[in-house]
Amino acid sequence: MITLLRSYRIGAFSIFDFATAYLGVYLIAPLLSKLFLRLGLVIPRSSWLWLTLPISVVVHLALGITTPLMKMLFDPSGYYLLKLAIIGMLYMGLRAIKVRKN
Repeated sequence: MITLLRSYRIGAFSIFDFATAYLGVYLIAPLLSKLFLRLGLVIPRSSWLWLTLPISVVVHLALGITTPLMKMLFDPSGYYLLKLAIIGMLYMGLRAIKVRKN
């Protein structure tokens, strides 16, 4: 079943993988926000959604997982639009985070 779901693609990317990543972050964002609120950071759900791919890149790097996106992202000779998009997503996600003052 998973193989069938992952077979639907846009280019090299599985639609199922992106959809589940964003749906998962959307669902757990309130819990993550509460956790980070205890650390003094106010992080809205929209920031979590913007940060989904940048966080995924960090997790894939840490675990040594190679995906088509990771290959493209770390190809020094191209895919500059993708690299710019990831940096833009990182900026959009981080700009709405506020430090709560007690």
